Amino acid sequence: MDRLHISLVAIPDAVISTLSGIYDVMNSFEMLAGAGYALPDRDPFDMEIVGERRGDVPLASGLSIAAHRGIEEVDATDIVIVPSVVVSGPAWQCGRYPALVSWLAAMHERGATLCSACSGVFLLAETGLFDGQDATIHWGYEQTFRKTFPAVRLLPEKALVASGDREQFVSSGASNSWHDLVLYLIARHVGPTAAHAATKFYALQWHEHGLSPYIVFQGSTDHDDAVVRDAQDWLSTHFSVAAPVDEMVRRSGLAERTFKRRFTKATGHAPIAYVQKLRIEDAKRRLEGSDVPVDEIGWRVGYEDSASFRRLFKRITGISPGAYRRKFRVPRFSAGTDTVTV
Repeated sequence: MDRLHISLVAIPDAVISTLSGIYDVMNSFEMLAGAGYALPDRDPFDMEIVGERRGDVPLASGLSIAAHRGIEEVDATDIVIVPSVVVSGPAWQCGRYPALVSWLAAMHERGATLCSACSGVFLLAETGLFDGQDATIHWGYEQTFRKTFPAVRLLPEKALVASGDREQFVSSGASNSWHDLVLYLIARHVGPTAAHAATKFYALQWHEHGLSPYIVFQGSTDHDDAVVRDAQDWLSTHFSVAAPVDEMVRRSGLAERTFKRRFTKATGHAPIAYVQKLRIEDAKRRLEGSDVPVDEIGWRVGYEDSASFRRLFKRITGISPGAYRRKFRVPRFSAGTDTVTV
């Protein structure tokens, strides 16, 4: 098979761990073959780091990395990957890399697949090519991204999204889901055997349940509705009471329909959905830090019917309460002395 050329983009906003991790894994087939894995006779990828210009690029951490070539030296490439970037302040500042954005669009026009790891999709979205397409991103950047690029269909609960008629737009979600990105590219272009080899050698993992288990719900308070804000403040410590929505309506002094409409407009969630997310978030904390039975935790966060609690937990997080506890409980050999009061 012909070697595929991969351009890994380095800009001052980039996170070195993601950039170097992608580079190391996708540039290691000779080492994997030496470890006894059955792989192609030659490296399937021709990897290089590109920047706005050739030479050292200072990254977000203060460390630098060397760009093998500048974008003006790259006329065509098969795959472009933009690694995680740090978004400083409340918004992504568009227009800082006009030459790079133009180059990304030109590479796509010449057939390149455009890929992002985590927040790298901010830069790709500046091309306009992701408008109307599905994409994912770290859930912590969700609101910022939606405000900046409302035409992109964002799915932060997904670990990996491949969209476009040729799957030419590929994005991976939060932080270490760059594992999913490199494994997807290896499986797609080299084959599942090679992807399995990389998985085993580097102890990488597919996030098969998506990123919903990792998402921490934080209700949006970036609005000017004082009545809704007061309701949110009350709900933050009273979400487990019986009929919390009815109580919020009563406290607001508004008609029920008016309150629910204003709450949904201000927070992006219907009141009952907001309550459910707060309850499940508290249940997650209790599962992570205690051995209290699942049914009792469900009762403590507001659900008398344990079956309903379990169904809701799985719908919101993607996994059962028991699976969540096994996944996120700190192993006993590394646990400290901190305890969680339940």
